[in-house]
Amino acid sequence: MSAEEDWIPRYNIAPTQPIPVIRQNPKEPVRELLIMRWGLVPSWAKDSSAAARMINARSETAATKPAFRDALKLRRCLIPADGFYEWMRTGKAKQPYCFEVNNGELFAFAGLWDRWKDLSGNWVKTCSILTTTPNAVTSAVHDRMPVILDPDIYDLWLDPGTKDVAAASELLKPYDARLMRCYPISTRLNHVANDDEECSRPVELAQTQDRLFS
Repeated sequence: MSAEEDWIPRYNIAPTQPIPVIRQNPKEPVRELLIMRWGLVPSWAKDSSAAARMINARSETAATKPAFRDALKLRRCLIPADGFYEWMRTGKAKQPYCFEVNNGELFAFAGLWDRWKDLSGNWVKTCSILTTTPNAVTSAVHDRMPVILDPDIYDLWLDPGTKDVAAASELLKPYDARLMRCYPISTRLNHVANDDEECSRPVELAQTQDRLFS
């Protein structure tokens, strides 16, 4: 991470907000930790208005989508996290769930990044998380899941010399469900202003429902 950037733990990151990203330096085999904006803006975009819709890229079609195909070939990255959220809709209510790997262990999503020049002439680095079909843990809540990479393939994924898009796409598989768990969390997460440890604490669903209708 560059000296001017100080990262503090986040528990409720919203689209277009800054997140930590790991990429390999294109000039030497060294990994770099940078802060990028979540929501990819292609270098050729006229403006950044679509960024909030570009937080995810479908792994099945990224190689053919103009916004992602060059990044999949040339600008792959890792996005570190220790959990992620998905929502289950029950009537008008949206119940959030937290998903973890090995009881809260740090892991990395497969990501893509790009840079875009704004109207002031400043370069803005942005990124997107690749998604895939769900495994047995995530399918109960959502029909997609982020691609979580095994540490053994970090080097291959980051290697700028790996320009075979088909080979890179082969790495984008659902993560082993046996290594994951999920649990319901507070609906405080549904409000972006809430960003603290309470957002990811397990709750009893009955308590959550009582709070919703009280």
